[in-house]
Amino acid sequence: MTVELVSAHMGHRSRLRSRFERDPSVMAEYEVLELLLGYGLTRKDTKPLAKELLARFGSIRGVLDARPDELMAVPGFGSGLMSFWRVLHELLARHAASAVYRREELVTPEAVARMASARLAGCPHEECWLALVDNRNRMIAWERLCQGGINAIAVQPRDVLEKALAHKAAGIILVHNHPGGCSEPSRSDIDLTNELRQLSPRLGVRFLDHVIITDEDCCSLEHGRIARQSGGI
Repeated sequence: MTVELVSAHMGHRSRLRSRFERDPSVMAEYEVLELLLGYGLTRKDTKPLAKELLARFGSIRGVLDARPDELMAVPGFGSGLMSFWRVLHELLARHAASAVYRREELVTPEAVARMASARLAGCPHEECWLALVDNRNRMIAWERLCQGGINAIAVQPRDVLEKALAHKAAGIILVHNHPGGCSEPSRSDIDLTNELRQLSPRLGVRFLDHVIITDEDCCSLEHGRIARQSGGI
């Protein structure tokens, strides 16, 4: 890139930032995304990349939820920007899980789905996470139990209950994702849920829910379909 092009690009970004500081709500989606990309690509014009990402994934949410392999397939989205993107993803996931630190009550399937979606959206393989709560349904832990492949994950009731007992939890909520996009529970999901329903009370632990996350929607085995909440990534 020539000195003239760099100077013009930096002037454009400076004007864009000034507009953002005056009133972010009036900015177009591609302009907001352009500014964000600029923190990962400091010396490049990010407008074309921002527009291409929105064209491919439909919205800022779609871009943030996209899988790493999908992002890397977009020309201009390289390994350096992916490192920045991973930091952003982790930041948003921890923000959504901040109830752990504030000891908020985790009492609705929607609250669980919102937190889990922030962590698991765009994940290319199955992961199982466990939310542990006290007697008042306040979060005491939010931990990954295990990782699996694209279409399956091996979870044993013993693994879940050992975690609950180790944390002295009063209740458990199991969460896992379906990268394939179908939130309907599999036979093994149903069997695991039934086993935990039976075994948990024997150990003095309440089994509260099993939530399945996809990039599009969520399903609770206790409450049925859950509307995808805003605020996730």
